[in-house]
Amino acid sequence: MGGDDVPSELIALDRWGGQVMERLDDGWCAALDRITMLCGIYDRRPMICREYQVGGSDWLTDRLALGKET
Repeated sequence: MGGDDVPSELIALDRWGGQVMERLDDGWCAALDRITMLCGIYDRRPMICREYQVGGSDWLTDRLALGKET
């Protein structure tokens, strides 16, 4: 997340001291609006979120591994 412009209140440190997105107690991303299921910081989302394409092959593989419908 070094070059990303994520709001500071949504940044946490991992166990190695690296910056990561803050997660809620249940593991969900703190930037996700649970009502609309849309990113609350879409224009400022980190690069990993920009590169991870919903509906892409990685997404489909992850959904299938979790037993989720696509």
